[in-house]
Amino acid sequence: MTAWLRFGSIRRALAVARPRRLLEVGAGEGALGAWLARHFDYVGIEPDQTSCAVARERLRALGRGDVLEALADDDRRRYDAVCAFEVLEHIEDDGGALRSWREKLEPRGHLLISVPAHSARFGLSDRYVGHFRRYDRGGLRALLEAEGFEILQWHSYGAGLGHAVDRLRNVLLNRRAATSTAAEGTALSGRLFQPASTARALLNYLVALPFRVLQLPFASSDIGIGYVILARRR
Repeated sequence: MTAWLRFGSIRRALAVARPRRLLEVGAGEGALGAWLARHFDYVGIEPDQTSCAVARERLRALGRGDVLEALADDDRRRYDAVCAFEVLEHIEDDGGALRSWREKLEPRGHLLISVPAHSARFGLSDRYVGHFRRYDRGGLRALLEAEGFEILQWHSYGAGLGHAVDRLRNVLLNRRAATSTAAEGTALSGRLFQPASTARALLNYLVALPFRVLQLPFASSDIGIGYVILARRR
């Protein structure tokens, strides 16, 4: 459901970036990737084999886009935009990840990311899915600028409903066996709490819809549970 809360910010950022060729790192089961593939020349990367298979089936049905488990070492393709939604926090060397994504961009290409906000909120649900951290605005801004990015947009999402969903996740995960490693949690994260049917996905959309409007006045604040950031390669 939180994916719907950040979707509006993602769509508005893409309207600014206007990419033609787009790479998504961490495509998960491809729900957003299918939407991206309808609008752009799309390549997704998803190292978890189970999630990758689901994403490939979605794109196969669509007849557009491609999802790979990894890019080949000799892949020299460049993209107008690199997207990574709820990915950076799973990577121990986040600066190294940003540098590698920057190298996949055309000159003046765009980076579009979402991350969980507020290091003080780090808790069970973060540990369960293999997060190394949550991000505070100042530290993440400094990191992006140090790695050669100019920040164009910075939106907070999830004020209100996002906090309730986070609390519910912590309650549910407290009843499950803990994941043993960060890698195991990361592999699971793309599948955890995903809607099991079209009807469930529609219900999530309808529940989130009014809150997507109600959160808009807080987009420039730090009230929400996460950030959506559009940056440009310098």
